[in-house]
Amino acid sequence: MVLHPDGRPGRRQSQNVLTEAAGPTAHAKRNVEDALTAFLRVFDDGMLKHIRDCTVAEAHRKNGDSSWDLTVAELKAFIALLYVHGAQCAKNIELSSLWSEEWGIPFFPQTMSRNRFRDIMRFLRFDRKETRRARLQDDKFALVRATWDRFIQNSIACYKPGANITIDEQLFPTKARCRFTQYMGNKPDKFGIKFWLAADVESKYMVNGSPYLGKEETRSPGQLVGESVVMKLAEPFLGKGRNITTDNFFTSLKLATALQAKKTSLVGTLGRQKRELPPSMKQPAELFSTKVLMCADATLTVYQAKQKKNVCILSTVHTGVGTFSGAKANPEAVTYYNNRKYRVD
Repeated sequence: MVLHPDGRPGRRQSQNVLTEAAGPTAHAKRNVEDALTAFLRVFDDGMLKHIRDCTVAEAHRKNGDSSWDLTVAELKAFIALLYVHGAQCAKNIELSSLWSEEWGIPFFPQTMSRNRFRDIMRFLRFDRKETRRARLQDDKFALVRATWDRFIQNSIACYKPGANITIDEQLFPTKARCRFTQYMGNKPDKFGIKFWLAADVESKYMVNGSPYLGKEETRSPGQLVGESVVMKLAEPFLGKGRNITTDNFFTSLKLATALQAKKTSLVGTLGRQKRELPPSMKQPAELFSTKVLMCADATLTVYQAKQKKNVCILSTVHTGVGTFSGAKANPEAVTYYNNRKYRVD
C-alpha cells in the first residue's frame, strides 16, 4: 500500500478518539490574564510563601539572628532575574557581570541590587533544615519534594494535552552533590539530575514529570523501570483516547497491552535486545525495505533505514502499515513516530 504524505489507511480505532478537549483548563482560563497570572497558576502563592519561609529560616540559622527578611514580592523579582538571565544571556556569561554599567542589562540593577541578589541566592532553600534528616530517610528528593509535587499538580490542573503525548528522559545539568546525580555520556551536559518527563506533542507543554532517584525506586514485581515510568506519568491522561510515544528504553509489548486496556495506544521503537523482537527481524535486509508482523492488536514494523541498521516500531495505532511514495519508501509507522517523538529534548 502506498500513501501520500497526508494519507492513512483504515478507520481510526476507538482507543485513538480523543474524548476531551485539549488546551487550557477552565481553571486556567478563569485565572490567566497576562504573563504574571499565568506564572502564578503554576508557581502559586502557597509555593512562593513556602520558599520564602524556608529561605528566611536558613538566613536566620546561618547569620545567628533574625534581622534578615525576604518578601514574596522580592522573591518574584529574584525569579524574574533568573528568567531574564536564562532567556537573554549566553551560558558562559558570569551572572554578576549583568549589573555592570558598561556591559550589563539595565533591567538587573533597576530590579534589585547585586548584593541583595547574592544574599537571596546564598540563602535560597526549598525545605526546613531542622526536619530534613528524618525526611531524607524515606525520600531522597526531600529537599525540594513539596515544591516539585505542587508544581506538577498545578501543571496538570492548568492544561489538558492533545491526542499525542511523548515520554522521555531529560538530564538537568547541576554541580550539586546528591545521591542521585547521573553521568550520561550521550548528553551535552554529562552530569546532572535525570528526570522522566511527559510532554504534549503539539504545544510542548510538560504535563507530568518525576525525578530518577536510583535503583531503589518502587515498582510492581516483574515490572521494568521503563514500563513503570510510562504508566505513572501517563496515569492522569489514560482512558481518553490518547497515544503515547516512547523510545526503546520504555517500549515493550507488555506496556502496549497495559495501555490498550486503558484506551490508550503506544508507538515506540524496539531495541535489538528486546525479547519481543524475533531473531529473523534482527538480520539486515534490502535497503529501504519494510517487514510487518502482527501480534494480537500490535503491529511491528521493521524498516531497513541504512545498510547495516534497521528501525523497529511497535504500534497499537496502526492496523495496517503503508509506505509513503519516494525513493526511501518510509513506512507510515516510522513517519508517525518521527513526527511525535522529539518534544522532550
